[in-house]
Amino acid sequence: MSENMKVAEKELVVQENHVEKEEGETMETKKKKLGGMKTMPFILANEVCDRFVGAGFHSNLITYLTQVLNVPLIKASNTLANFSGVSNFTPLIGALVADSFAGRFWTIIVASIFYEMGLISITISAIMPQLRPPPCPTQENCKEASNSQLWALYICLLLTSIGTGGLRPCLVTFAADQLDMRKSKVESRKWNFYNMFYFCVTMATLTALTVVVYIQDNVNWGSGLGLLTIAMALSVVAFVVGSPFYRKVEPGGSPLIRLTQVLVASVRKRKVVVPDDDRLLYENRELDSAISHDGRLLHTNQFKWIDRAAVVAGNDMKESCQPNLWRLATVHRTEELKCILRMLPIWAAGILHFASHSHVSSFTIQQARSMDRHLSHSFQIPPASMSIFSVLTVLIGLALYECFFVPFARRFTGHKSGVTCLQRMGIGFAINILATATSALAEIKRKKAAADHNLLDQPTTHVIPISVFWLVPQYCLHGVAEVFMSVGHLEFLIEQFPESMRSTGAALNSLASSFGNYIGTFIVTLVHRYTGKERNWLPDRNLNRGRLENFYWLMAGVQVVNFIYYLLCASLYTYKPLEEITEGCKGTDVELADETTLLDNSKGDGQTDRAINGMN
Repeated sequence: MSENMKVAEKELVVQENHVEKEEGETMETKKKKLGGMKTMPFILANEVCDRFVGAGFHSNLITYLTQVLNVPLIKASNTLANFSGVSNFTPLIGALVADSFAGRFWTIIVASIFYEMGLISITISAIMPQLRPPPCPTQENCKEASNSQLWALYICLLLTSIGTGGLRPCLVTFAADQLDMRKSKVESRKWNFYNMFYFCVTMATLTALTVVVYIQDNVNWGSGLGLLTIAMALSVVAFVVGSPFYRKVEPGGSPLIRLTQVLVASVRKRKVVVPDDDRLLYENRELDSAISHDGRLLHTNQFKWIDRAAVVAGNDMKESCQPNLWRLATVHRTEELKCILRMLPIWAAGILHFASHSHVSSFTIQQARSMDRHLSHSFQIPPASMSIFSVLTVLIGLALYECFFVPFARRFTGHKSGVTCLQRMGIGFAINILATATSALAEIKRKKAAADHNLLDQPTTHVIPISVFWLVPQYCLHGVAEVFMSVGHLEFLIEQFPESMRSTGAALNSLASSFGNYIGTFIVTLVHRYTGKERNWLPDRNLNRGRLENFYWLMAGVQVVNFIYYLLCASLYTYKPLEEITEGCKGTDVELADETTLLDNSKGDGQTDRAINGMN
């Protein structure tokens, strides 16, 4: 009787295991069905509307400040640069919130609501006469906006900045979550995700610069901003509709706490000797599973002092056989910190790049306003719409990059993408120097035309008889530079950052722009203050009597120094080695980022995996 009961119990256990296995396979099948290209329309719709709103709102804001609120040019330019700095700093906060506990999906939802509130507020402020000073068509002896009117604007800008903080770092990484971003899968595709993403974003910018800016300049600001408000609301609806199809990656805990734990453990073990055999360092697959979906980071020999955190000591384990993370870190977690330290010098090079042209768009709009912008007797290009030439160059450049540049470069480099991210960024740095020098030459040409027709002292009453198309070469060169630098910079930060911190990596792209805007404001303020009153390089009202070309030459010089620094950092950089797990018929393949392959079948899935093979 007892033997029959034992047999029955065994059969019951087998059945339970079979049911659990089937349930696990069902869950895995459902998980695989989530995500994919079918989610891209919903996510890209949100991103396209966000960039459509951002471009339509920010590109012409200098006109709103100087022509509607009657703010002096330098003050307006600095206000926009500071606002842009805040907008590019908040993504770091949004990324940390998303990566730590909220997740990217809910961060995007909440951020979209804040953005919509800001747009509604600024639309109301543009409609209500009480929130702006009296009109001043001559732009002479104008009544500047009061502090209360300016603060109404600042609150609106703050709300949109909070919204940007959640949208900018999470949308691109949330889109990447829907695709298989393992190296083998990425290289098998015939298209580059980041090029596709940037192409859609640029199309939205082009639409905003042509449609929205025209409405703002020729109809009224209330209608132009109202259109943006409606577009943002529609983007939220589109994003929510796609919710059932999304693959929502669970946040892996605060990256700041993880990095701090590694630092604390390294300091505590500052006297510990790191073994020569890296297989003796602590590893735990289960502990790292939530932060290494695409594969674990492998050990590198840089920053050896950090490896002390992964050396197992007697009091590092708790009674539950789990590690005390303030005393012991896995190799994957120590390598996360190493990745960030390796990337920081490259990232810093982007700061001066952004600083060099943080104010250029504001000054170029004022240049265009003084030039002949007629395409026909009845139609002339709005000054802020001149940016379409840069945007069109980006669109055409991205297509040519994929179709012609990559295959051509691949013949010489043998690299799957034609060039590496770092090489792509370097080309962008070099072209941007040429674009800034071209801006200086165009300003010299514009002022010469004004002097020849005795219009140096008539900046608003007469148009200088020189075509605005003299500014097109600099716009096109800036567009080509963006194809290389901006896309390469974004791809570098997301791909080389630790997987569990991708939102933070995307936020660093905005943070570099933020720091660049503040440094740009500092440079403009110094130039305006110390270049004299008679021939000030950057005058408040009459740009014809300024020396804007000298400012451009100064920025070109800053970029040359920055380019040399970048080349030095890029030559010393080492790409992160990533263990890529792929299911095969036999065993588990582990693929490294440098395209070497090895087998790693010896380590099990237990709770503690301390490279036992290295101890044997």
